[in-house]
Amino acid sequence: MDHINPIIEELLHKRGITGEENIKEFLSEKPQKTYDPFLLPDLEAGVDLLLSAAEQNRRICIYGDYDADGITSVAILMEFLGSITNNLEFYIPSRFDEGYGLNADAVRKIREGGADVLVTVDCGSVSYEEVELAKELGMGVLVTDHHSITDVRADCLLINPKREDSRYPFSELAGCGVAFKLAQGIQKKMGLAKTVLNRTLDLAALGTIADVVPLLDENRTLVKYGMRIISSGVRPGLAQLIDDISLKREKLKSDHISFGIAPHLNAAGRMGDASIAASLLLAQETDAISSRVEQLIAFNSQRKKLQEDAYEYCKGIIEDHLLERKFLLVYAEGIHEGIAGIVAGKLKELYERPVILLTPSGEYLKGTGRSITGLHLYQVLKNHEELFLRFGGHAGACGFLMERNHFQDLDAFLEEDMQRALEENPQLLTRRIESDMELEGRQVTLELAELLECLEPFGSKNPKPIFQLSHVTIARKQPMGDGRHIRFLAECRDGCSVECVLFNKAKELEPILYGGQPVDLTGCVDLQEWKGNKRVQFMVDTVV
Repeated sequence: MDHINPIIEELLHKRGITGEENIKEFLSEKPQKTYDPFLLPDLEAGVDLLLSAAEQNRRICIYGDYDADGITSVAILMEFLGSITNNLEFYIPSRFDEGYGLNADAVRKIREGGADVLVTVDCGSVSYEEVELAKELGMGVLVTDHHSITDVRADCLLINPKREDSRYPFSELAGCGVAFKLAQGIQKKMGLAKTVLNRTLDLAALGTIADVVPLLDENRTLVKYGMRIISSGVRPGLAQLIDDISLKREKLKSDHISFGIAPHLNAAGRMGDASIAASLLLAQETDAISSRVEQLIAFNSQRKKLQEDAYEYCKGIIEDHLLERKFLLVYAEGIHEGIAGIVAGKLKELYERPVILLTPSGEYLKGTGRSITGLHLYQVLKNHEELFLRFGGHAGACGFLMERNHFQDLDAFLEEDMQRALEENPQLLTRRIESDMELEGRQVTLELAELLECLEPFGSKNPKPIFQLSHVTIARKQPMGDGRHIRFLAECRDGCSVECVLFNKAKELEPILYGGQPVDLTGCVDLQEWKGNKRVQFMVDTVV
C-alpha cells in the first residue's frame, strides 16, 4: 500500500477502518464493497413474484413513504420495473391525512384502482393488519423496508436487512438501498444489462445520504458511484433542480445533498404532495420538469418561513414556562405539522435537551420528537405505550398519536424518566464536541485539506473530521454580516498562523474573541476554491 498521511490514517482508525485492504477500499474512487442481493431474506421470492406479475401483465403498485428516502425508493422501482412492464403505478400517502406507512384506506383505494400486486418501499415491516387486508382483497404483497422490526411483523414476503434471520452482511441500507438490491436481483435473474440497473444509482445515493444512514460499507459504494452519476446530469429533473437552487453539479458533495437537494424533495411531502417530487425524478419532458422544480422551490420557501415562525413561537413557550424542565414537552397549537420534526430538532440543538412538540390533530394530539445523544427516545416512549394510539421511531426521533387527556401523564412520566437518566449519567445534558485530534498550526495546510477530501462522502458514522487548535491567540479580526460572522487569524504556539472563519456565533462569543487571552478552537479544515485559486481555512465551531 502507498504511504498514507499519518493524520488520515489516524482518522480512519477512529472510524474503525483498519488493515490495508479496508483502507484501500475506503479511499478508492471505485469501491468494490457490495453483496449478493439474494442473501437478503425473501429477495428471491420477491423477484419471482414481480417477474411473474410482469409476465402476466398484472398491475403493480409501488407504495412509498413521503420523505426523500421513500421518494427515491419509489423512483428506483418505477424506473427499473418500467424496463420490464408498463403496467405500473405508484402511491405515496399524505403526511396529513394518512400518516406514515401503509394505511387501510389507501390499500382499498389501490385495489379499487386495479392493482394486483402491492410493493412497499421504505415502510411496511410492522403493518400486519394492512397487509392482511391487502391479501383479503386479493393482492399479492411484497414489503421492502429497512426499519427495525419492533412490533408484530407483516405476514408476507418481507425484504429487510434488519430481520433477525437475515444473512445479509450489512444491515444499514436505507430504504432506497433495499429497493436497489431488489432491482439488482431482478437484473441478475433476467440477465439484463447492468446499465439498466446502474442508471438508478443516482437515486440510491440521494436517498441514502438524505436518510442519514451510516456512510460506510456498501452504502459508501452506492453513494460514491451514484454521486458521479448525479454530477453527470443525466437525470433531467434532478439536473434542473440542482441548477435552479444554485448548486454546481460537478462540485457536488454530500452536504449539498443533505442541506440543499433533500430538503426540496422533503418539502413536497411536508407542504403538499410528495408525488410531485417522485414525478420530477422520473420526468423526461421539459415542461413537466420546469413546473415541478418551481413547485418544489416554492414548497421549500414556504417550509422555511413556517419553520422560522414556529421555531420562534416554540422558543417563546419554552422561555416563558418550561426552562426548568429537563425534557421539553411543548404544546404548540397552530404550527404546521409538516415542519414539527425540523423545529423539534432545532430546539433540541438550542436547549441541548430532548424535545417533543405536540400539535392538535382533530380530536387527538400528534407528537413529534427529537432526542439527544445517550437517550433512546423510542425506548423511553415504549415504556409508556399505553398512552398512545400509535407510535414509532428510533433512538433519535419519534412520532405518535394520543388522546388529549393523556398530556399531563406523559409530561410527568417524561420528566421522571429524565431525572432517572440523569442520575445514571450526570453528563447526559452536557454538550460535548469531541475533536478527532489536535493539530499544530503548521499542519493546517492545503495538502491536508485536499487529502481530507479523500474521506468523503461525509455523513453518519463518517462525519467531517473535527480538529482542535490549542492555546492560540486571535488576531486581525474582521467582522462580517452585521457582526454575526467573523474572520480572523489564529496565531498558534508553533509560530504559524491559520486563517479562521466563525459563522453565526460571533456576537455571543464576543467577550472571548476580544478578550485578549489564548483560546482553544475546534472546527474543520476546509478547502476553499475561487476562480481556480485554492486556499485552506479553519471553519471554527467552538471557542473556549
